[in-house]
Amino acid sequence: MHEHKIVSVNKGSPADLAGIRPGDTLILLNGEPVEDVFDYHYQAEEISVSVTVRRPDGREDTIRIEKGEDDDLGMVFPESLMDDYKSCRNKCIFCFIDQNPPGMRDTIYFKDDDSRLSFLQGNYITLTNMKESEIDRIIRYKLAPINISVHTTNPELRVKMLHNRFAGNILEHIKKLYDAEIPMNGQIVLCKGWNDGGELRRTIRDLLEFAPVMESLSVVPVGLSKYRDGLCDLEPFSKEDSAEVIDIIEGFQKEAMERCGIHFVHASDEWYIVAERDLPAEETYDGYLQIENGVGMTRLLFEEFRMAVKDVEDAGERHGLKRVFASKADRDLLRLLKANPGRKVSTITGTLAATQMDQIKKQLHRIRPDIDYMIYPIVNDYFGHRITVTGLLTGQDIVAQLKGKDLGEVLLMPKCCLKADEDIFLDDMHLSELESALQVKTVIVESYGMEFLKAIIGVE
Repeated sequence: MHEHKIVSVNKGSPADLAGIRPGDTLILLNGEPVEDVFDYHYQAEEISVSVTVRRPDGREDTIRIEKGEDDDLGMVFPESLMDDYKSCRNKCIFCFIDQNPPGMRDTIYFKDDDSRLSFLQGNYITLTNMKESEIDRIIRYKLAPINISVHTTNPELRVKMLHNRFAGNILEHIKKLYDAEIPMNGQIVLCKGWNDGGELRRTIRDLLEFAPVMESLSVVPVGLSKYRDGLCDLEPFSKEDSAEVIDIIEGFQKEAMERCGIHFVHASDEWYIVAERDLPAEETYDGYLQIENGVGMTRLLFEEFRMAVKDVEDAGERHGLKRVFASKADRDLLRLLKANPGRKVSTITGTLAATQMDQIKKQLHRIRPDIDYMIYPIVNDYFGHRITVTGLLTGQDIVAQLKGKDLGEVLLMPKCCLKADEDIFLDDMHLSELESALQVKTVIVESYGMEFLKAIIGVE
């Protein structure tokens, strides 16, 4: 039986007004056991909720709470899931966690395959570690979207790639979710000689049958660090390989548009960069549903920054033509044309996006040619030179390669380099340590639109 210690109660909340206190233990909601946060929220949706708690002295009380339809009960528990995270039992040939170096913080080595994190954090899950009852619960609670790591729909091949004898029934699970109209997103980690070529065509064609309930499918290349001793021998994709992958995907995009009005399957940015092809137009990305998988991230960066520059240009043109008192919005934009003349500022990027970042500099110099904007590509010595994305750069590599460089007044640090809830790099170096080592003020950049432009120019 699941029981949950209450660590605090929000002041003035329904639970507080009903006399529930920190130290009590939640046993039942509406007479039902509470497995995790989803059971809790599902039962607490009612305007009249029966709450059974055990007091610290062992006495059990059942309390009827009347509340507004959208009101939270107000009880706070030690873990956000109200349960332990479920670890992955697969041994995927492409798993990046198996390629991490020793000595990193413990949480980096934890392999999750928890369906609940798919809804709470957008994580991708294989469905191999789920019971039928868990899939039924997703359908019952209408939890969506569910993000699925498919990789291949060939049953025998999926069993081999995931090293899990239960991995072959992926289409049965997807069909069940499809029939219940649960929105899904899919992911394929492509491994050369395994699930590419004809197998990729098969997988895309199989999954296209579930569109548009399956709203999108991303295809990303396997990440290969230098720590692969004892692991499956995998090769990187060449320029020619990448071009072939793009051709397959773009062929299916045309078919998907004709069938269901969406592009459905998307190649991550890395394929286009390695193949030395132009990135697709913005409308091809169907609203950037797969941005966290690196699909359209570069295009979005360009478009956001281009629009920010255009807004400033338009404000300057309006001011120059009309010679009238500018609106507050225009005055804020006009400041960007004149603030901090001759400013010097720097940023870092992974080697993959280095050429693309130069396009940002060209856009900037349309309105501020006086700003010296220095872009430093960082080679990933920590994980190995095949890892080229910005989000896997470490503090020690950045410090080692920027030591002695002209960094200007400020170093702009992409947010993706840091832990989600702390200013810490993957190697546990704190941002303050990096600042001290490089003797430069560091500003975290979370957006590549107007906020990014303001950060470069130095306007709050």
